Amino acid sequence: MSSPAVEPGTKLADRFRLEDRVHEAGGATLWKAIDEVLARPVAVHTFDPDFPRLNEVVTAARVASRLTDPRLTQVFDATEDDGHTYVVSEWVSGENFGDMIAGGPLDPERAAAMVAEAAEAMAHAHEAGLAHLCLTPRQLVWTAGGTVKLLGLGVDAVLDDVTSDDPARADTEGLGRLLYAGLTGHWPGDERDGGGLPVAPVGDGHFCTPRQVTAGVPGYLDAIVCRAILPETRRSLEPLTTPADFAEALASVARPSPMPIPAPMPMTALPVAASRSEGVDTEAPRRHTPPPPHHQQHQQHHPGARPAAGGGMLNKVAMTVVVLLVMAAVGLGAWTLGRSIGNAGTPAPGERSATPTPIATVAVREVKPSSVIGFDPLGDREEGSRWAPGAVDGKESTDWHSETYDSADFGRLKKGVGLLLDMGRSIPVKQVSIDFGGTSGGTAELRIGDSAELTAMDVVAKFNGLSGKKTFAAENPHKGRYVLVWFTEMPSSPEGFRGQVVEAKIMATK
Repeated sequence: MSSPAVEPGTKLADRFRLEDRVHEAGGATLWKAIDEVLARPVAVHTFDPDFPRLNEVVTAARVASRLTDPRLTQVFDATEDDGHTYVVSEWVSGENFGDMIAGGPLDPERAAAMVAEAAEAMAHAHEAGLAHLCLTPRQLVWTAGGTVKLLGLGVDAVLDDVTSDDPARADTEGLGRLLYAGLTGHWPGDERDGGGLPVAPVGDGHFCTPRQVTAGVPGYLDAIVCRAILPETRRSLEPLTTPADFAEALASVARPSPMPIPAPMPMTALPVAASRSEGVDTEAPRRHTPPPPHHQQHQQHHPGARPAAGGGMLNKVAMTVVVLLVMAAVGLGAWTLGRSIGNAGTPAPGERSATPTPIATVAVREVKPSSVIGFDPLGDREEGSRWAPGAVDGKESTDWHSETYDSADFGRLKKGVGLLLDMGRSIPVKQVSIDFGGTSGGTAELRIGDSAELTAMDVVAKFNGLSGKKTFAAENPHKGRYVLVWFTEMPSSPEGFRGQVVEAKIMATK
C-alpha cells in the first residue's frame, strides 16, 4: 500500500498543517507549516517513500533535538506517522549571511562576531558527536530578533549525502570559509555553495588571503582564516583543526548585540511621575469628558424633545461645586509644592532626604606617549625600535614587532623583550588596550612604573594566547610614567617567533 500524497493542507500527527513548499530536491521537501497546537510556524521536512536515507535523517534529527545551544535550530519532532517520515524544526526568520554580504564585505569585527557565535555552537555540537559538514552562507542567519542562528545541523549532511573522514576538520574549514566570505565578500570554495558570491581569487595555486583581497582586514583575523583553510600560507602557525580551536581563536571578538524589541505603545497615555532634573518633560493628561447620562443621550437623537424641568438650575449648582473643588485642589497643590521647595535639602527631624546621592563617574581620556622604543634590557637594548612608532599611530596597517627568534624561549638568549611606552610624566593608568595582531600563543606581562628599569615596574596584568586584542582595565588606577608590554614567551607568527603590537592605547583618569 502506497503512502498518501503529501500536499498543501496535509496535517501530520493531527497537529502540523503543511502550507507552503519552500524547497524540493532529491526526494525531500521543505515546507512552511503551522503547529496548530501552539499556533506558531514551523519548518517540516517530508520525504518520498523511496528516499534512500530515511533512517539516517531521522537519527541525525533526533541527536540534534537533544542539543540545547540556542544558536542551533531546535528540532521538535522526527518520526514516521501514517506512512510519512518527517522532521519538524524551528522556523527561523531573518537574513542569511549570503544576503548580508551580497553587496560587499561586512565590517570585519561584525563578520568575526557572527562566525564566532557559529563556531561556539559547532563546538557544542561536536561535543555531542554531531557534525554539520554543509556550512555555507545560507545556513548562517541573523534573525529578526537580533541573534545568530545556525541552520541544518546534521540533517543537511544527510539530505545532500555528504560525509567526511575528519568531520571536525571539515567543519573548521567551513567556519574559515564563512569568515573569509564575511571579510572579503568572496567565497573560497565551490561556486555552487557560495550562494551567488563571487569565487575568491587564486594565486600561487591557492586562494588569496583575505588581506590580499580586501584592504583593512585586521591581521589577526587574516591569520585565523589562514590557519583554518590556507595553512600553506602560514607554515609557522599551528593550523586550526576543530571548531573548539576556531572558537577559542575568536574568543576576544566582541559579540553582536541583540536588536532592541520596541515596547508596544499603550492604548491610553498615563501620566509619568518624574522631575525635570531627570530630563523628562511631562504633559498634563487630557481632561476626560464623561458621556452624558443615558436620558440625555436619548434626547440628542430627538432634537424636538424638551429638556427636563429644573435641569438648568441643577447644572448651574453642579458646575459651581466643581469649580470650588478645583480651586481647593489647586490651592492645596500650590501650598504643598511651596512647602517642598522651601524645605528642599533640609528634611524634618527623623526623616531621610528623598534625594538620591549622585554616583560619581570617573572620566577617562586617552594619553599619547611622548616616545616609544623596543625594550631589550637583557640583550643589546635594541629590539626593533625603528618599528616602534607604528604601534601608537592609530593605523592597523603599521605595527611594532620584535626581532625574529628560532624558538619561543628567545633561543635561550634572554628571558624577555618588550615595547616600552614613555608617557612623559606619571599618570593614573585606568585601561590599556593592546592588539597583538596575527600572532599565536606566547605570554606577555603588562608592567607600569615610574622607572624604566624592568625590576622597578609592577606587573599589573598577564596575557596568554597573544592573538588579537587584549584589554586590561583597573578598578583603581595604577600610577606610573612607563608602560611596558613585556613578552616572556614569544608567540609564533608567519615569519617565525616574534612579538607584535599593532596598536597600544593608554587611557588615564582625568
